[in-house]
Amino acid sequence: MSAAPVIHLDLTAPPVVKTIAQRSLMVGVAFGIVAVILAFLRPEQFYRAYLLGFMCWLGVALGSMAILMIRHLTGGGWGMVIRRILGAAMRTVPLLALLFIPVILGMHKLYIWAQPLDQIADKHLREHLEDITKTYLTTNGFILRAVFYFAIWNLLSFLLSKWSKQTDRAGAPDNTDRFKVVAGPGLILYGFTISFAAIDWVMSLDPSWISTIFGLVILIGEVLSAMCFAVVVERILFDYKPMSEMLKPDFVHDHGKWMLTFVMVWAYFNYSQWLIIWAGNLPSEITYYLRRLNGGWGYVGLFIVIFHFAIPFGTLLSRSFKRNIRKLVWLAVWLMLMRYLDLFWIIEPNFSKTFTVTIADVVVPVAIGGFWLAYFFRNLGSLPLLPAYDPSAGEVLEPAHHRQNA
Repeated sequence: MSAAPVIHLDLTAPPVVKTIAQRSLMVGVAFGIVAVILAFLRPEQFYRAYLLGFMCWLGVALGSMAILMIRHLTGGGWGMVIRRILGAAMRTVPLLALLFIPVILGMHKLYIWAQPLDQIADKHLREHLEDITKTYLTTNGFILRAVFYFAIWNLLSFLLSKWSKQTDRAGAPDNTDRFKVVAGPGLILYGFTISFAAIDWVMSLDPSWISTIFGLVILIGEVLSAMCFAVVVERILFDYKPMSEMLKPDFVHDHGKWMLTFVMVWAYFNYSQWLIIWAGNLPSEITYYLRRLNGGWGYVGLFIVIFHFAIPFGTLLSRSFKRNIRKLVWLAVWLMLMRYLDLFWIIEPNFSKTFTVTIADVVVPVAIGGFWLAYFFRNLGSLPLLPAYDPSAGEVLEPAHHRQNA
């Protein structure tokens, strides 16, 4: 066992975690009150902003679960040092299942296929919807599939969390093989479920448009959001023990490399979607980009290309930058803002032909984030910041002079 190095090390989360949880809850309540008012005064704006905020924070939770499963399959100290951060984010899935209820309640305001078909003026769209609303896009089917998605995600979270908690006490069993048995199929299940969820919850906002790679675009955005969020949290904790003793430049470097990888894959998936659709030039496909290249939305898209890919990509090529948590955290925060903007660019043009930002687009995501962060930091503070009796804990707890700063 690798428990010996931790005998004299307190792995308890610092008090700042509880403080941030309390402040996050206060922010969630304050903005939540304004959001409820907006729900009554401007329901159309509220529900589209709610979907935007929900997808942002869902991405952090599910992306964390995916990265955690990748770590269980590959090993490495880079994943061990943020394992409890990823786990705390993953365990917010039950809250997100509850937060999905307003999406169901707002179905008829969000999705044209959920509205009476005889009110649709476009004859071709009405005929198209008559076909798909008989088979796939049905109200009951939408709800049942959402229940299935959350059941899978909660099951994965439950198993991974249960076995992780066992490694907090002496004499804990070696659950390495158990983690691998779940993580392999779990990543496949995650890929399928989030792809179908992206189709149901986002792509079906425009049921006349289809893209076979859209699910992967959402997926890679989630893992990028999750890795950036982990970097932000580890920077907060780096000013306190035990993270100040556990987080080494090598691990920060690895986190930066993961960010670089996800940024490149995100760009590749988006460019592939653009190239295939534009080359095909089919009326049923190009509507997606026609909406997003006109009415001021094109400038938003250009901003995303530059500040979500080009500049972060160039910055992350620097080895010294990736090894400095105090520098890397600022890019992580920026990329999380870019993830919000990217989802905004995906969702909002379905409702507005010209570039429009409403107060709900800011208030509602912040309200959801306040509650989510309060629950996250509560989870983070409930367990030690490292599973001390896990066989891989030594990768983090070994003396710094045993490491090589490659």
